[in-house]
Parts: sequence; C-alpha cells; structure tokens
Amino acid sequence: MTTALSILDLASIAPGQSARDSFDNSVALARAAERSGYRRVWYAEHHNMGSIASSATSVLIGYVATRTESIRLGSGGIMLPNHSPLVIAEQFGTLETLFPGRIDLGLGRAPGSDQKTMYALRRNPSSADSFPQDVLELQGYLSGHSRISGVQAVPRAEGIVPLYILGSSLFGAQLAAQLGLPYAFASHFAPDALHQAVAVYRDGFRPSEQLAEPYVMAGVNVFAAATTEDAAEQKAVAYRARARMMIKRGAADVSYSDAEIDAFLASPNGRQLASMTKYTAVGTPSEVASYLDDFATTIGADELILAHHANRIDDRVRSVELTAAAMADRAPAIG
Repeated sequence: MTTALSILDLASIAPGQSARDSFDNSVALARAAERSGYRRVWYAEHHNMGSIASSATSVLIGYVATRTESIRLGSGGIMLPNHSPLVIAEQFGTLETLFPGRIDLGLGRAPGSDQKTMYALRRNPSSADSFPQDVLELQGYLSGHSRISGVQAVPRAEGIVPLYILGSSLFGAQLAAQLGLPYAFASHFAPDALHQAVAVYRDGFRPSEQLAEPYVMAGVNVFAAATTEDAAEQKAVAYRARARMMIKRGAADVSYSDAEIDAFLASPNGRQLASMTKYTAVGTPSEVASYLDDFATTIGADELILAHHANRIDDRVRSVELTAAAMADRAPAIG
C-alpha cells in the first residue's frame, strides 16, 4: 500500500536555545519535508510548556508558510474549546486567503495543558461538552453557511479549509465518523485505544461533502539515522528530555541525572510514561521504513503523522530526509 506521510512539529525548544531558535528550526524542518515529498506539517496547540513553542499555532503556521513554497501546513491540532469558533474561522480564513490551497485545520477538545492553565485560558471545565456543536459552528463559518444568524467570518477564503478531527479516545472517532471528516489518532503518545478507535471510525463513517470515504491518520515517533546505534542514542537522549519535562512541571529548580531518569522509566511508577511512546520507529532508514509499513498495514492507515524527536535540529532534518527516501523506495511502482 502507498501511505502518505506528514510531520508533527512540536516546535521544541532545546536546552540552551530560545523560542526564536525553535521557530527557525521549524522552518528548516518544513523545508526538508517539502523537499522530501511529505504531504503536510502539523503544529499542535500546547500551553505553559517551557520546551514547546507552538502555543500561538495559527501565527506559527503563517510564519512557516511565508518561508516555504508548496507544502500544506495545518494545526494538529487547535484545541477548539479554548477558543471561539468565530475567532478560529477568522484566523484560518485569513491563512487560506494568504496561502491558498495550503492550509489544514485539525481540531481537538483537550485543553493542551494542565488544569491551572485551563483556568488561565478562561476555559470552563465543561467546555469540552460542546465540542461537537462548536465544530459545526466553525464549519458553518468556513463554508459561508453560518449557523448564527447575522454573523459571518471575515475574511472567508475562496478556497476550502479542510477540517480534521484529532483524538486519543473513542469520542473523537465517533464524532469524525458522524460528521464525515478525516480522523487522526494520537498514537504517538496515547497508543492504547488506537485499533479500537480506528474500527469505530470506519464502522460508523457517514459520507459528507468534504469526504466520501473514511480517511485514517495515526501518529508514530521516528528516529532515523545512518546506523541503528546512532538512532538508538538519539531516542535515549530525546526520551530522557521528555521525561524530565513531564516530571519537572512546576519544579524548574529540580534536576535529574540520566541514570535517575532511566531508573524511573524502568520502575513501576515510570512504566506508564514509558509506554506512551510504544509506537516508535528507530534505526536505519530501511529499519524505520519496515516498521512504518507494518504499522500502517495493521490499521489500514491512509496517512502517517511522523514525530521526529531528535534533540538536535540537524538530526531531525536528516531523520525526515532518510525516512522519506526509504519509504519512497518501498512504494510500489506505477505503470
């Protein structure tokens, strides 16, 4: 099978670097993806995380779009309950007007942070309950068929801004199926319900104006390098940094050695954190491509969203390039 590839860029801020460095890295990554034939790059809305710079997601998309030529750029995702649907329609209508045919709008319902930050965002704890209605309201603004009498999103792009539902539970799968929208499962950090969610989505799918048949996307972590040993070392460094970030939230003055992090991840308390990255392709290009092919086949994925996590931007760019080349070599010949 031929599976499309896209990238999830968390706009990570490496130790010793600034947010501006992160944005320049995002441009380098998007350009590498564009050269290598990836379909799109996704940026996620996260808040109050010192190592992730994609909080103002639509602004970052615009910044990268001005510095690339053709690759599609999207939110993976905008946490819609944090916002007014009208404001998001205005933002993405503006982006599609400026960069026609290149903008995608992925939507989720989580806060994108912790409970304290949720309150700082002025988000009501029950706001996720209205997510289905908010998606329909947003869809109405973007299509020019507003559900709110007398209210239109300006500017509204001439082209279509495709909607995608992102999730890590059965709720998103059911909603995407009901609305006839593409569905992306966040298996790069929440692997447990992947197969069940995909089955629920396919079984319940109803064709829509946007989509005639189910379209399944799933996240996978990737570390591709010239040697298996180099890729494994990149993985160890990146996942230790990830564990530190999650353990230290709210305690910035606390530090842990590599040995302490490794011991924690191997302990009963740390195994749940370690298991979040169950779906990880690591190794040489051929090893990574084999893993991704097998993963895509098990769920019938139409598109894989690859999160290249190496700490150094040069390693991330190389991982992007090596993976794309290896997957292209495995694609069946046409004609």
